[in-house]
Amino acid sequence: MTCPNSIRPDPAATSGLRPLSQLSHPREVIRQFTPNWFAATMGTGILSLTLAQVPLQIPGLRLLAEALWLFNIVLFVLFTALYTARWVFFFDEARRVFGHSTVSMFFGTIPMGMATIINGFLVFGVPHWGDAAVSIAEVMWWLDVAMSLACGVLIPFMMFTRQQHSIDQMTAVWLLPVVAAEVAASSGGLLAPHLATATAQFQVLITSYVMWAFSVPVALSILTILLLRMALHKLPHESMASSSWLALGPIGTGSLGMLVLGGDAPAIFAANGLPGVGEIANGIGLIAGVTLWGLGLWWMLMAVLITVRYLRNGIPFNLGWWGFTFPLGVYASTTLKLGSVLNLSFFSLLGTLLVLSLVALWVVVMARTVRGAYRGELFVSPCIAGLGNK
Repeated sequence: MTCPNSIRPDPAATSGLRPLSQLSHPREVIRQFTPNWFAATMGTGILSLTLAQVPLQIPGLRLLAEALWLFNIVLFVLFTALYTARWVFFFDEARRVFGHSTVSMFFGTIPMGMATIINGFLVFGVPHWGDAAVSIAEVMWWLDVAMSLACGVLIPFMMFTRQQHSIDQMTAVWLLPVVAAEVAASSGGLLAPHLATATAQFQVLITSYVMWAFSVPVALSILTILLLRMALHKLPHESMASSSWLALGPIGTGSLGMLVLGGDAPAIFAANGLPGVGEIANGIGLIAGVTLWGLGLWWMLMAVLITVRYLRNGIPFNLGWWGFTFPLGVYASTTLKLGSVLNLSFFSLLGTLLVLSLVALWVVVMARTVRGAYRGELFVSPCIAGLGNK
């Protein structure tokens, strides 16, 4: 399997420090731009949100978190402009993505990256702009829902009808288009209490439950197949090392979604004439959240062991490294949420340690990404790799 956006060999060491030295022309930035880049907005966005959630009174921490959220907005707008430009100026090459068995999966990173921005409007925007921030988040959320539904259906449909796949080449990247819906569900849980009317809150809450069910069972089915694949065919190539962490994403997000939606349920269901249902949903949400967190613990420990094994031979850097960040971040967020809901210091302490690990990881990955982007090494589209740089 071709690794998405893998680093090209350096043809001339003396040219390595010049901007875009690995590209034949600056327009290749647009021609070679792929959805993989939006994984950086997922990692940056979840870091900003988890920093704001840490139960420590550190001067400037919230300001840093907000600055990262604003930076993430800039990244998302920039990547959207570049990818739109690719479709405008290189349409025939851009549409090849739908036939690629790996790169097409990364369409799911677009709505997931947007979800972190939506959450930021609720966490950081409301104190500054009040109802205006909520209105922006609401409009963006419904757009995010539509995009997540499209990714969750159309990408698997193309897997079934036009792409070439095999079990021995399977990785957790298969999860990306499916997981977007449950990320939208968790965002809906954050959005619903901010809405002005009971009807609007109820609509968002029910839609979020549907989005959760649209995603989590399918993701768990994929994980079941992934376990069999790894048992029979062992680990993927080192260039796909970060994919071992992707499994933590749907589990952590599924847990967080149940906790957040369950917390919303009593008040919202009661306001819509269903008080008993709300209390039941709250209890189910807590039990399901804890249960999925436990499953995530198994996957996280397994991912650590797998990563250590990969490190023996070295892991080549590519944009896939952002796959280390978002799953860890959402699991850290879920852990901190459990700490606040259950009032257990164990979860709060572990969640804080996970966030600190995420900070260190983000710094490394972002530094390598900036370096690779500056040299042009990361602008590689596997969909047109055989066409040459014309």
